[in-house]
Amino acid sequence: MRYGCGGREVLGHTSSVIQPAESIRGFAPLLLRLYLVPILWMAGTHKIDLTTLMPFASTVAWFGNPDWGLGLPLPTLMAFLAGWTEILGAVFLAVGFAVRWISLPLIATMVVAALTAHWEFGWQAIADPSAPFANERVVEAAARLDEAKAILKQYGDYQRLTEKGSIVMLNNGIEFATTYFVMLLSLLFTGGGRYTSVDYWLCRRFMS
Repeated sequence: MRYGCGGREVLGHTSSVIQPAESIRGFAPLLLRLYLVPILWMAGTHKIDLTTLMPFASTVAWFGNPDWGLGLPLPTLMAFLAGWTEILGAVFLAVGFAVRWISLPLIATMVVAALTAHWEFGWQAIADPSAPFANERVVEAAARLDEAKAILKQYGDYQRLTEKGSIVMLNNGIEFATTYFVMLLSLLFTGGGRYTSVDYWLCRRFMS
């Protein structure tokens, strides 16, 4: 058994089925990284004005307001850190540079987001009373969605409105933040991936 730039390598005991996959195991971390890149980039650039490199005033207000926002202390600093963590995270993950290091602040960002922006709404991102973990809020949202659909069917062209997708009620629960947390946690342990990340090639260059 040895440890290399691609992570843990098990020699001599790998099954004939798994062993051929060793050469492409960097593909899984690559997919995780590429999945997260546009999500993090959009989240970060919605917080940071790239012309001033500072958070938008509306973002700072949302971070700091305790009535309709998150009620966080030092909202300008928190918005700045959250936004730039997501922007740099998107860039670093795109090329596979410092993947383990950038995963740590990104994980912290997801935890803060889940606890401050999503926790009170429960688990589901989209309200669906038939899904597991449906709470009272989800059930009530589904009832109101049925009312909205009835109004659209009566006064609008419901078939045209729904031909490109179903009408749903956003619940804004912790589902997505938790999913991204799990993906980042995986990257924290696997790194950027064998052959598919700058980290791997830097390790090969300097470890050799």
